[in-house]
Amino acid sequence: MNQDHATAPPAERGWLIFHLAGQPYAAPLTQVSEVVRDGDITPVPGAAADLLGIRQMRGRIVPVLDGCRRLGLPVDGGESARRRIVVLSHQGHLVGLRVDAVGDLLDVGGEMVAPPPGRVVREDDPVDGVAPCQGGFVALLDVRRLCRLPEGLEAVA
Repeated sequence: MNQDHATAPPAERGWLIFHLAGQPYAAPLTQVSEVVRDGDITPVPGAAADLLGIRQMRGRIVPVLDGCRRLGLPVDGGESARRRIVVLSHQGHLVGLRVDAVGDLLDVGGEMVAPPPGRVVREDDPVDGVAPCQGGFVALLDVRRLCRLPEGLEAVA
């Protein structure tokens, strides 16, 4: 997280909540391409531990990350019937994120978003802020950093 993120909360209002290891996380609706059922992932030998593999979606090859592993959370297997892949889009690049379950939509204004408490500030930290949600808090994610996409990407067709 750079210094701008520490003082400026995310500008998005609409967020898709999903659950990883029993905890709520959210991605901006403007960057959610679609939500699909888990399955049909081809492993990639030698890939990073959090990359489950690749999947073909509408004629494109999409890498699929394990959301729990990507965020350093315990992988419990969970209820496979509720597991989904949230397809995220950043400047034309698609990346799937396997989540334990998809939740509700969240509408939150910038005044309700706070910086993540008690965390060491890192340039690659995917958690951009926290917001109140259903008696607790939800972590708001930066899609570019979550998917490890470099800044200044050129859009792809």
